[in-house]
Amino acid sequence: MTASSWLVIGIYIAFGLLELVRSDLFSKQEQCRNDGIVEAVSTVLLLTVTQPLIIVAAGLIGTRYFPQYQGALAQIGILPALMLFLVFEDMMQYWWHRASHSFAWLYNLHRAHHNARYMSVRLVYRNNVIYYAMMPSLWFAGALIYLGLGWFYAGYLVVKMLVIIGAHSDIAWDASLYRIKWLSPVMWLVERTISTPATHHAHHGRHLSDPAVHYKGNYGNLLFFWDVLFGTARITRTYPTSYGVENLPDATLGQQLLWPIFPENTDMDRLVPGASPASAQIAAQV
Repeated sequence: MTASSWLVIGIYIAFGLLELVRSDLFSKQEQCRNDGIVEAVSTVLLLTVTQPLIIVAAGLIGTRYFPQYQGALAQIGILPALMLFLVFEDMMQYWWHRASHSFAWLYNLHRAHHNARYMSVRLVYRNNVIYYAMMPSLWFAGALIYLGLGWFYAGYLVVKMLVIIGAHSDIAWDASLYRIKWLSPVMWLVERTISTPATHHAHHGRHLSDPAVHYKGNYGNLLFFWDVLFGTARITRTYPTSYGVENLPDATLGQQLLWPIFPENTDMDRLVPGASPASAQIAAQV
């Protein structure tokens, strides 16, 4: 494992320990037996199988069809490298995430992430296995590594995962900073630049009637700026009273991890506006 991988693991463990002390990492409110299984399986498969295979596959495709471009960007500076990753990795993840809340079949792949009725570091890698295998940003990252930017990706990944892990954790690190009056201008900039617990928790909130909930927005991962730029941002500096998605049909363990290999006979297959009053209501939420 690389040094950056160990740093990410360290960040994950640090937030996990904080949750263990403050909110019981392994016994969240309203969790069920399948929650831990989905989180463990999806996390382990992404980190040990899916992501490494995508990077290898991107390299093999590059070697086979574009051998002349291997390492072509290795000598560019930090700023151009940053711009490439922000656009082709982070912005692409924003659009993939947004599409997953716009098209029923994609939401079926993503819904495991929202099935949890709590926030936690445990949710960071919680998703359908196929969802990750298809994620464009992972493939673009693999392509950029093939082009010679592996040296930059190592540091970029640490920063990105620090933000994402912090945004999913139920340790709301931003809450105390909002209360410091002289920090208000700084926090105004921070919450419009990166994902924070307040802005990302809003995306996971359960009830549409809750003013702190914003299902159809706040999609950003590293940069919340994409939500600001593309009109999907809501900033309230408050946190939902509960998490999950109201009126969402139950999903089995198989559907959460491997839909459509394990399809379900539920309205989740018809989550398009106008299909039926019930499914239209759910589609408006997800």
